[in-house]
Amino acid sequence: MPHRVFACCQTPGNRPKNARSAETLGRDIRMERRDERELREELVKLRAEHRRLDGEIASLEGNPSADQLLVKRLKKKKLALKDRITQIEDKLLPDIIA
Repeated sequence: MPHRVFACCQTPGNRPKNARSAETLGRDIRMERRDERELREELVKLRAEHRRLDGEIASLEGNPSADQLLVKRLKKKKLALKDRITQIEDKLLPDIIA
């Protein structure tokens, strides 16, 4: 009895859905490189902003009359930046389970 391929499992050209052409793979690799480059650029910007906030917080904390609400808001923003930095680093360097 011959194997039957159902219509739901095919794409035009009678290829399975998961079959990819060399052109498609090349396009995907270029897209991944561009995405990686964009992530690295964003990472540089976020790290610079994180350092800037760190300095601003340090200078405010050194001033006894500093607005404590402002310091709290800056620390919260700095923490959000750190979380985003960690997310991007995880995308760029995924954990490898040995």
